[in-house]
Amino acid sequence: MKTSLLQKNKHLLILAIILIFAASLRMFRILNYQQPVFADEAIYVRWAQVMRSVPELRFLPLTDGKQPLFMWSVIPFFKLFTDPLIAGRMISVVTGLTSLVGIYYLSYSLFASKKAALVASILYAVSPFAVFFDSVALVDSMLSMFGIWVLLFSLLTVKFHRSDYAMLTGFALGGAFLTKSPAIYFALLIPSTWFFAKWQKGLKNKVLGLMKLVFLFLPTYIIAFGMYNILRLGPNFYMLSSRSKDYLFPLSHVIENPFDPLIPFLDRTLEWLWIWGPALLVPLAVFSLITYFKKFPKQIFVIMLWLFVPLIISAEYVKVFTARYVFYIFPPLVVLASLVFEKKLNKILSVLLVMFIGHSLYINFLLSTDIEKAPFPRSERMGYLEEWTAGYGIREVFQYIENNYINNPQKKIVVGTEGYFGTLPDGLQIYLNKYPEITVIGVGLGLTEVPQSLKESKEAGNKTYLVINNSRLNLKKSPEETGLKLIHEYPKALRGPGSHEFHNLGPQEKLFFFEVI
Repeated sequence: MKTSLLQKNKHLLILAIILIFAASLRMFRILNYQQPVFADEAIYVRWAQVMRSVPELRFLPLTDGKQPLFMWSVIPFFKLFTDPLIAGRMISVVTGLTSLVGIYYLSYSLFASKKAALVASILYAVSPFAVFFDSVALVDSMLSMFGIWVLLFSLLTVKFHRSDYAMLTGFALGGAFLTKSPAIYFALLIPSTWFFAKWQKGLKNKVLGLMKLVFLFLPTYIIAFGMYNILRLGPNFYMLSSRSKDYLFPLSHVIENPFDPLIPFLDRTLEWLWIWGPALLVPLAVFSLITYFKKFPKQIFVIMLWLFVPLIISAEYVKVFTARYVFYIFPPLVVLASLVFEKKLNKILSVLLVMFIGHSLYINFLLSTDIEKAPFPRSERMGYLEEWTAGYGIREVFQYIENNYINNPQKKIVVGTEGYFGTLPDGLQIYLNKYPEITVIGVGLGLTEVPQSLKESKEAGNKTYLVINNSRLNLKKSPEETGLKLIHEYPKALRGPGSHEFHNLGPQEKLFFFEVI
């Protein structure tokens, strides 16, 4: 008994060390401020600020067809962190660590191997794919977390026929529904865990067994859809289905053009996993599939369902496909890859594990210290580092304006920004939110002259600024002749040579910070 307790405590101690190490990797990335605020991060954090200030707007994300749980979760963190972006990104750190624990217990429940479970948690802890999305203020880490626990609790419900596990499955599924629409995949895949039920011989017994499972999981769906219907309290509940038309092809698409964008998107997914997995993860998963399918047929079959059903349907029907849209299939892949280490580690497996950890830590080091040199999938680098969606310079602009205000608090300040939401102006508003005397207004795109609203602000005696990306600025004359004084410019990451943007917009996007004179 003592030996058993020591062995159990030993594994829990190792898991705790892995958790601390995983938290350190993610926190180091956040606190280094290497990654500029991304467009959707700015929107989500700004929504959370508005929802905190105006209780009547607690369902504000519904106006854009988004579920609000992530934003609700950010609100308490504003009291813990003065930087609103860190508050938002910390939510993903917490959900990422919760995912890691779920991966450990899911792997152990499937394969009854603590060694494989610990390796699975290590793979997730250091994988750049996980570290990246567990340290940005986006909803995808939270969705992934709920997906893991839905699968785990569903599995436990079937194994032990316990209604409390069925209820926990319902709460996890409900949380997923309140986070993001792809939660529907989890609801559809729950019955896949029924393969683990102990079926008695005879058709009649199998039918009775199936009926018992249906009734056992009835509370799961009642709780989940009950939680989802909380969203009906928001006046824009209908936008959830209305906005989906902007992102999805109709059902008939599979008949009209079944392989486009299916094949390109699947190829892109492999690229993401190869670069950010990083590379060894995919071969390990394939090797596990080939080697262990006979030993664990049900387990591997269920994992493959949770991997490929969401991936293939999404690749077939979504109009825009980025890495974060498939992040919730990453944990099942990690669990599958860890199966290679189910037995005692030999020299080859030990070398492979060390290579994976070393390669991952190198990429994570670059992501945390010199992000522009880190390996990025092409489509992801564009969005997070190169284009208007990357918020380079926003914190610096905020600090300049804040210092200006502190030195002259009686002076009202007006800041005009390109667009009306997104990286700008939301990226500035999340920082300037605490100063009611500073007003941030959107002034549109493709400016050829100083907008009238900014001219009027200047004439009224306000300190007036304009913040805009160079690709959105089309002045007919020089800035000085137009009435703009350049305070500073903030270059973004260099564009990839040969890209469409490189040829049309130049090698580098810049954020311009002007004073209206």
